[in-house]
Amino acid sequence: MPSRSAASVSSSARAAHRSVRQFSAIAIAAALAVSLAGCAVGPNYQRPSTPMPASYKEAPQGWKVAQPSDQFDRGAWWTIYNDTRLDDLETRLNQSNQSIAQYAAAYRQARALVGEARAAYFPTIGASASASRSGTGAGNRSTASSSFGQQGSINNQFSLSLDATWEPDLWGSIGRTVNAQKAGQQGAAADLANARLSAQATLAQTYFQLRSLDAQQRLLDDTVAAYQQSLKLTQNQYAQGIVARSDVIQAQTQLQSAQASAIDNGIARAQYEHAIAALVGEPASTFSIPPIPLDATPPTVPAEMPSAILERRPDIASAERKAAAANEQIGIEIAAYFPSLTLSAQGGFESSVLSQLLRAPSRFWTLGPDIAATIFDGGLRAARTDAARAAYDQNVATYRQTVLSAFQNVEDNLASLRILEREIVVQQQAVESAQQALAIINNQYKAGTVAFISVLTAQTTAFTAQQKLANIAGQRMVSSVGLVKALGGGWDAGQMDRETGGVEAPSAASAPSAAATSVAQKPAV
Repeated sequence: MPSRSAASVSSSARAAHRSVRQFSAIAIAAALAVSLAGCAVGPNYQRPSTPMPASYKEAPQGWKVAQPSDQFDRGAWWTIYNDTRLDDLETRLNQSNQSIAQYAAAYRQARALVGEARAAYFPTIGASASASRSGTGAGNRSTASSSFGQQGSINNQFSLSLDATWEPDLWGSIGRTVNAQKAGQQGAAADLANARLSAQATLAQTYFQLRSLDAQQRLLDDTVAAYQQSLKLTQNQYAQGIVARSDVIQAQTQLQSAQASAIDNGIARAQYEHAIAALVGEPASTFSIPPIPLDATPPTVPAEMPSAILERRPDIASAERKAAAANEQIGIEIAAYFPSLTLSAQGGFESSVLSQLLRAPSRFWTLGPDIAATIFDGGLRAARTDAARAAYDQNVATYRQTVLSAFQNVEDNLASLRILEREIVVQQQAVESAQQALAIINNQYKAGTVAFISVLTAQTTAFTAQQKLANIAGQRMVSSVGLVKALGGGWDAGQMDRETGGVEAPSAASAPSAAATSVAQKPAV
């Protein structure tokens, strides 16, 4: 008996020693995996360089040029126009515009994808439990002596186990996936901000165009009233035999043309009103804006613009973040060249008797690493890497073109405002001259010194001058809003509170580097 006990103890000791050695080997492998997890392959991202002019050609003296990013808030920029009706419409747009809601949902999706990518950093742990009962007939027995009446066997099996698997990020593939999704989230936030800014600017421009049509409608109504007076005067003179019948017909024609123009003006106004209804998320059939003629001038653009103005354009931020995500994809494809390591462990209890399931003799466990590598794939990984590099180059070109287009937008609207400011002064003088000429010719016609055709010409000239003045006033407001949009949402840094409906602001982009912006052609470990 003592010898058997000693042998049993010795066997248990050897088993325990083997277990310790196996566990130590796995622990060493895990430690090595953790130490290698910080090694990432592929190029590190550097924001692509972009051409930066020294100054705006069309800008007032004192303007500065900025490096584009999206680090400043844009806020309720439309309040610079001091129009309470516009303020109310913009508020309704921010709450109900469906295009904005679409981009807000896309942002939430991008944020969820970041969490999905981060989950790969952690092990996957599962649990399972099973119970089975099986039986065999007497004919299935292997012994030849089985008799016909011999009873078959019935077996019960119960198990309860936990399993865990973990793939350490040896080559940075998981880290780059997380970074790519983060860049995607930041890009989605910028897309949302851009959609909001575009909708806000479109609403403001449409609103001012509608108000310009209201001003033209008032002009047309006044013109119709004036032409009616002219027709009445001509009819009286015809009744007295002073003028010919042709003068009456010409006066009627002029009046009817003005009336037709007044009616036609309503078509464009109705379309603008319907467009505003769609922007604020309301059916056009239940939405209306009372006619109020435009009586506003663009706010003065300050001579000293903060250097961060153009930096707030969300479309530039979105394009830059897409380039960053494309760069991370290159590292993900390069990581596929290297072997992967998976650590797995399983342990639990297994017994044929339920009452003994959780006892020590019923326990079991397995632990071990799994290393896998692709030896031949027919050029699949190389093709995917080349595709990732091409996608990065495409996004870099898009980013640079977006920056160039941004400068074009600013220059276009600056030029428009500058030219329209000069034009409206001259046009106001033209209106005054035309009205003076009309007054003189009316007096001459009443005195019988000029023909009625001279009155018609003077009236047409005065109306055309006034109509053009109203058009220029509307164009100035539209260009003013265009400049606000081109600058990323205004220029008053004191009122720039972000209004993105709870959307987080994108993080600052990677700092520009003097190094070449082309993607590295070799993996960097």
